[in-house]
Amino acid sequence: MKIVIAGAGEVGRHLAKMLSNEEQDIIIMDTEENKLAVLDQYNLMTYHGSATSWSDLKDVKVSSAHLFVAVTPYEARNLLACQMAKRLGARKTLARIDNSEFLLKKHLPFFSELGINHLIYPEYLAAAEIKASLKYTWVRNWFEMFDGQLIVLGVKLRENSILVGKRLRDLGPESSFLHLCAIKRNREIIIPRGDDSLEPNDIAYVATMRQYVDDVARVCGKEHIPVERVFIMGGTEIAEQLVRMVGDRYRIKVVDPDLERCRYFAESLPQCVVVHGDARDTDLLEEEGLSDYNVFVALTDSSEANILGCLMAKENGVRKTIAHVENLQYINEAEALNIGTIINKKLLASSRIFQIMLDNDEADARSLALADAEVAEFIIKDGARVTRGEIKDLRLPQNMTIAGLVRNGTGQLVKGDTRLQAGDHVVVFCLNGVVHNIEKVFS
Repeated sequence: MKIVIAGAGEVGRHLAKMLSNEEQDIIIMDTEENKLAVLDQYNLMTYHGSATSWSDLKDVKVSSAHLFVAVTPYEARNLLACQMAKRLGARKTLARIDNSEFLLKKHLPFFSELGINHLIYPEYLAAAEIKASLKYTWVRNWFEMFDGQLIVLGVKLRENSILVGKRLRDLGPESSFLHLCAIKRNREIIIPRGDDSLEPNDIAYVATMRQYVDDVARVCGKEHIPVERVFIMGGTEIAEQLVRMVGDRYRIKVVDPDLERCRYFAESLPQCVVVHGDARDTDLLEEEGLSDYNVFVALTDSSEANILGCLMAKENGVRKTIAHVENLQYINEAEALNIGTIINKKLLASSRIFQIMLDNDEADARSLALADAEVAEFIIKDGARVTRGEIKDLRLPQNMTIAGLVRNGTGQLVKGDTRLQAGDHVVVFCLNGVVHNIEKVFS
């Protein structure tokens, strides 16, 4: 598949790096050569040029592109570039935007007529992820696969979990409603086998079905924290989108040091209380009653400030903290510090684009909202070798596990004696960069 990416900023670079592992034909273009230089080590091509230049688009042969992605910092430029790429023959186009109003269903036909197939707003995706975290406070990661027929959860385990200390092969009826897909331990992802066991402070990624989510919480030693009051540090775009999404559901307080930004929030978002100040000021936190809040959400533009803010909130007795960590290299460190849920809009944007990056038969979608693993969806083709026996006898690659499947519209977990069938929708958990190898197993 040929993919042209316009914009070598944070989202564009991260997407290009991820796609380069998938053995796709990737071209990334930008008007600033220094942004392209850092990508020379990856399996992709760079092009110094403008996405709104007819000649530059022709030079990268956008006419043969299966997907054209415009993720420059400028919304208008992205929209225009997609229109031009479509006119030149690009099969599908995607534009990064900064206006959530464009995402309303009533406006989508307008953009479709312009030749823009998909719109992506990373800050909106981040806010939606936080919204889910407020609903399931004991979960680190939450993926809904195949319209929610299967759920993949990331949960940090403590000593009180009945799963801790047991080998996978010894897990009995108490875990029949979940399938352990992967373990994150000491910054490393492990695809577990029967002799592997869970340890305290592991992050366990498990597949289940919606009706068993409460049972998963129980065996993991978790309890739901009722959320009524949410304290937000930083009046950023993500914070604005979050307040618009859930402001009528929770009592929200937003603290920001920028007076103009505070005025904007006060005028535009009456459903929240706005405080002018620095949320890293311990006196201010005490004065604003931080310890009375159920959730602390750190959304400033500084990863370091967000991590520090969450640590301070924990010290003040806040049970659930959420941090926007933009620097990918900080994610493992932040998880080791036990600050709660980590949000990264680059990973979320890449996940969404991967879901759009369908095969020619549009049969499978992928999710990449983890820093070092992938959750992939496949539809099993006629004659695929995975249909030739029970799963335990298939000798599947060691770097993957089948988390669950959807058959005839109903989700179910897989066991050793499960036999896959053509037409089954399967969810696979695997290490980064191996999807292109695993894909062959199901086709």
